[in-house]
Amino acid sequence: MTEQLSADDWTSQGLKTLARNGFTALKADPLARAMGVSRGSFYWHFADLGAFHAAVLKRWREIAAEQIIADVEAAGDEPLKALLRRSFGARLDLERAVRNWAAFDAGAQGAVRAIDRRRLDYIEQLLVMRGLAPMAAQARAQILYWTFLGFALSGAPVPAARLEALLDELLQMVSA
Repeated sequence: MTEQLSADDWTSQGLKTLARNGFTALKADPLARAMGVSRGSFYWHFADLGAFHAAVLKRWREIAAEQIIADVEAAGDEPLKALLRRSFGARLDLERAVRNWAAFDAGAQGAVRAIDRRRLDYIEQLLVMRGLAPMAAQARAQILYWTFLGFALSGAPVPAARLEALLDELLQMVSA
């Protein structure tokens, strides 16, 4: 590779590697080989593996929460419906990989707790905007989020038509 890599290039490769091979593959040597560069390029951008892991987790939070929320807000569709379609219709390999990592690593645990809180707060906000009382919105947001986590961790594919029917039912349940 002739062009100089950025820290973003490394974190992007880290996310791909994490989703494909799990957190144990997040090491300088195999990543450098996969990117066709020397290990020195890695250490040019990151002081150590811990700094790289922190950058990967930060980037995951950006794409798995903040970017999704921004996209939902920008969409013309009803926000909760757009969020459900986006969340349940996405490939969730990275979600499963990060949560598996969190079972073994305190830094990943902290990132997962932070993203769970951010997502829950956003869902609750959407439910309040739909007219639910704050306590009901909080409870239904938690139930809806647990549903998402179960779906994400199951890894079971759902045909598009069936998924659409399930999402419509979920929307009715949380809005009733």
